[in-house]
Amino acid sequence: MTGAGLLRGGEHESASRRRASRTTRVRGFTLIEVLVALAIVAVTLGAGIKAAGSLTSNTARLTDVTSAQWCADNRLTALKLAHQYPDIGDGDFTCEQLGRSYAGKLVVRPTPNPNFRRVDARILDAEGRQILLLSTILGRS
Repeated sequence: MTGAGLLRGGEHESASRRRASRTTRVRGFTLIEVLVALAIVAVTLGAGIKAAGSLTSNTARLTDVTSAQWCADNRLTALKLAHQYPDIGDGDFTCEQLGRSYAGKLVVRPTPNPNFRRVDARILDAEGRQILLLSTILGRS
């Protein structure tokens, strides 16, 4: 009985170990589950980085447009304050705003009424692309 009892006890211990190892496997994550979770995290982080980059470029664009607006508005206001009827034609000017220099073109065109002129102030970036166009009508003083 002693030998049989030992044998059964040993079998009983190995069976309980097998059950314990099975429950451990059931509670843990498989390699596939971990890889899927990592893929989800990678996609989410990639989208977050792209969104942050878009915000940064939008902020830079907003700064350029705001500065260009100030340049064009200042130039058109100077024409209004000069109380001179502008000649038809094109002219170039530069403007300094927020530590950056902007190139501008002033375009004066006739209107159907000879007492008024249309004046466009175009602000360009360093590559010559138009950032902003601001227009006004000036009349004879």
